Amino acid sequence: MFFGSIPALVTPFSGNCVDEDSLRGLIEWQIEEGSNALVPCGTTGEGATLSDEEHRRVIEITVEAARGRVPVIAGCGSNNTAHAIALTQSAKAAGAAAALHVPPYYNRPNQDGIYAHLAAVADLDIPIILYNVPSRTITDIAVETMARLARLPNVVAVKDATGNLARVSAQRLACGEQFVQLSGNDDMALGFNAMGGTGCISVSANVAPRLCSQFQEATREGRWDEALELQDRLYPLHAALFSDASPGPVKYALSRVRTGFPAELRAPMTEPSAASKAAVDAALAHAGLA
Repeated sequence: MFFGSIPALVTPFSGNCVDEDSLRGLIEWQIEEGSNALVPCGTTGEGATLSDEEHRRVIEITVEAARGRVPVIAGCGSNNTAHAIALTQSAKAAGAAAALHVPPYYNRPNQDGIYAHLAAVADLDIPIILYNVPSRTITDIAVETMARLARLPNVVAVKDATGNLARVSAQRLACGEQFVQLSGNDDMALGFNAMGGTGCISVSANVAPRLCSQFQEATREGRWDEALELQDRLYPLHAALFSDASPGPVKYALSRVRTGFPAELRAPMTEPSAASKAAVDAALAHAGLA
């Protein structure tokens, strides 16, 4: 159900409000260009700054615009278990196919606490994709904890943004071959898939959906030489989109490739630096996108 190129969608803003028309246009373009699923309200979507009402509305729009053509994986992470449950219930009611959950950040529970938090959302009768991103949460879902979680019926996948490719093999052995592993790092997706991954929840796919889809398809079909060529074409973009605090660079890039797309960010995020914009411009040219 979850494979291939899956954009972690930005949330377009206009006047500090969600720009629903721009969001709908972005979703339609993503599907036309070959994206295999959509993730609203994640890190790239500035989910941490959305009100609960905005969170539900963004998911509703994504589900409505997708029209069943691809699954919608709703970002529902929180460091408050009750809030995580509420966000997941709201996403389920809005029609999301799955919910994406980080382990609790800031309060940093131990592994038993991480398990209890994620098991609580897994009890809501909606598929759960774990999101392991220690660089942001300062907590790590240990392989042993992930194996415990994978035994729960609704825990079906992980978005792995640990940056440790060895985890793919360790998790494959611990959680089973049927447990879906999705890369959370565009720049590592080639190696990740070679080691047993099935796709990437991607930042770059916001800007280069067709190229990212073609890359994922090539790895899925074992066309590794073609995948490597696409990796080389996309790598500068993968790097440039993190040359300043995300999602500033990706919103700037979208404003370059989609006429009229708003680059507005919500505080505390700020406009990317001139150096970051220059890196994005060069990467877009290298990829043949501008």
